[in-house]
Amino acid sequence: MTTRKRIAVLVSGNGSNLQAIIEHQQAHPHLYEIVLVISNRPNAYGLVRAQNANIKTKVIDHTMYENRESFDKELQKSIDEMEVDLIVLAGFMRILTTGFTEHYLGKMLNIHPSLLPKYTGLHTHKRAIEAGDKKHGLSIHFVTPELDGGPVILQAEVDIDPKDTEETLAEKVHIQEHNAYPLVVEWFAKGKLLLKGNQAWLNQKCLNTPVLLNDLN
Repeated sequence: MTTRKRIAVLVSGNGSNLQAIIEHQQAHPHLYEIVLVISNRPNAYGLVRAQNANIKTKVIDHTMYENRESFDKELQKSIDEMEVDLIVLAGFMRILTTGFTEHYLGKMLNIHPSLLPKYTGLHTHKRAIEAGDKKHGLSIHFVTPELDGGPVILQAEVDIDPKDTEETLAEKVHIQEHNAYPLVVEWFAKGKLLLKGNQAWLNQKCLNTPVLLNDLN
């Protein structure tokens, strides 16, 4: 019997992607186990979602640390104590240090609300609308020291309607996020997904271009 992958999820806010992954895990309990949810904000609702699912939680308040290095050191200690196979960043609003990202290279995923390499950083929906883009979406990528620059595994596209606001566009992207993130976590849990030579590999094939979720539906 294959050992279930042990996963830690890092959140800073509402945790809707965490909820999607929890529900996917409950439907596929043999694949992976969420063993820890950490938040850098004590009032993050993602902590409540985890507690409701009987998942261990921990708060590591970044305001209590004098610099990123000391915060990341405590974060790494807490994760390593749980012997996790994968770290999932689900709305974790912290820039991680190079040392931290290199420690978990190939074992950490992030979801970003744009079609990378477009619009790294913040305010992606607003920037896409202001640029007059017809398409927007999300990217799931391996985390590397380059901010939002790791190899992209999967993307999902949404159409930008002329009437869309930043809020309505964000909602469109959120719907796709909740379909996309559990799928990529499942690929990793099944041993189908890995990072080799700074490139994402799926089913033993190098992903020269990301998988498009829209093509899988």
